[in-house]
Amino acid sequence: MHRKDTSKVAFAMVGLPARGKTYIARKVVCYLSWLGHQTRAFNVGSYRRAQLGSHQAHDFFDPENEVGRAALLQMAVSALDDMTQYLEGSGEVAVFDATNSTRARRRLVAERFREHGIPLVFIESVCDDPHVIESNIRSTKLRSPDYAGRDPEEAVADFKARIAHYERAYEPVDEPDLSYIKIVDVGKRLVLNGIHEYLPARLAPLLLSMHLTGRPIWLTRHGESEYNVAGRIGGDSPLSPRGRAFSEALGHFVRDKIGSGGLDVWTSMLRRTIATASSITDRPRTWRALDEVDAGICDGLTYAQIREHLPDEFTARSADKFRYRYPRGESYEDVIQRLDPVVIELERQRKPLLVVAHQAVLRALYAYLMNAPPETCTSLQMPLHTVIELTPNAYGCDERRFPLGPFVDGSGDLGSSPPPGPPRSTGSR
Repeated sequence: MHRKDTSKVAFAMVGLPARGKTYIARKVVCYLSWLGHQTRAFNVGSYRRAQLGSHQAHDFFDPENEVGRAALLQMAVSALDDMTQYLEGSGEVAVFDATNSTRARRRLVAERFREHGIPLVFIESVCDDPHVIESNIRSTKLRSPDYAGRDPEEAVADFKARIAHYERAYEPVDEPDLSYIKIVDVGKRLVLNGIHEYLPARLAPLLLSMHLTGRPIWLTRHGESEYNVAGRIGGDSPLSPRGRAFSEALGHFVRDKIGSGGLDVWTSMLRRTIATASSITDRPRTWRALDEVDAGICDGLTYAQIREHLPDEFTARSADKFRYRYPRGESYEDVIQRLDPVVIELERQRKPLLVVAHQAVLRALYAYLMNAPPETCTSLQMPLHTVIELTPNAYGCDERRFPLGPFVDGSGDLGSSPPPGPPRSTGSR
C-alpha cells in the first residue's frame, strides 16, 4: 500500500440515473479547476459508448444480464485505471462519474484508491421528487448520445426502464467507514461523513447551492468613467457622459427583458458601478469582492506612465499577466480567490441576476461560468457598454452579447476597436 498522499484527492459519484450526477461532477471539475487545481472527470458512460457504441437498450443495464454486467464492470475498471494514472501524474483531483450504486462496487472503488494511497470521497445524489426526475430526463438525457435520433417519447420510456433496473439493485451510501457527502433533493439537505481533507470540505457550500433552475445571468462592466476617458487604471472616478447614457440604456434593456418580474442587482463598492446600476435600483447588493483588481502603487496611472517610470513592472506584467501582482496590489489569481463566495452565492441564485462590475472581475466570473481555463481569462473579450447574457443549463451556459451604446473598449485594457457585430449565441463550452 502506498503512503497516503493528501495533496491528491479522488471523488466518486453515487446515485440512480437522472439524479444529476454528471452535472455535479462537471461542476466540481469546473469549480476546482477555476480555483487552480488540476482536475478531471472520468465518465464511465463515455467509456461504454466509445467501446460498445451509443445505443444499448435498457435491458443491457438489467442486473440479471450477466453480459451487460460484465461489460459495465470492464468499463468501470478501465476508467479507474486511467483515473489512478492521472492522479499519479500531474493530476490533483479526479472525479469518477458512475452510478456506483451497490456496496460491492463502492468497495472495489475504495480499495483501488486505498492501494494507491489517495483519499477518496463519495458524492451521492439522492432525489425522489418525480417532477425533478422527469425534468432531468427530458432536459439532459434526451440530449445524450445514447438517444441521438430516437423518438423522444420512446427514449423517455427506455430511460425510465433503465432507471427501474438500477432501482432494483440500488443500495444508498451508509457505510460508516467511508468518507461521503450526501446531497438530498437538490441541496435541501447535505450530509457529511468522515470528511477530513481540505478540498472536500471546501466543496460543501457549492454542493449545497447548485440547482438547474433556468434564469439569465447578465454581466456588464460599469459605464465609461472619467478614468476610462483619461486612460487611467483603478481609482473611484464618476461616470462620463457616455457612461451615464449607458446606465440609462441598461435600465431600458433590463426592463424589456424581465417586465414586471423580479431581479437581483449586484455591484462592486465603487461608485462607477453603483451609478451604472442606478437606473435600475438605488439599493443594489454591493460586494467588496467585486471591486476591480487592486493596482497597488500603480493605481491612477496610465499604462504609458507605468512603462516609463516602472519598466520592470510593465515587463513582468506583460510576461505573465495572470500571475503578475501589482506592488502592494493584486493579481488575477488573487481576484479569483476573493470571488469564491460570490460564485457560491451566484450558484444559489434562482432569480435573474445582473452583475455590474469591472473588467478583471468579470473576466474571472466569465471563466468560471463558461468553464474556461483560468489562465485564459486575462484575454477574454469584456468590452464596455455591452451586456453578456449567460443562461446556465445542464451542460454549461448559453451566451448572447448585446452592445447597448458607444463602443469604447474591445480586447485590451486601453484603446478602441470597431463595434462588435449583432448579438450572438455561442452555446456552452
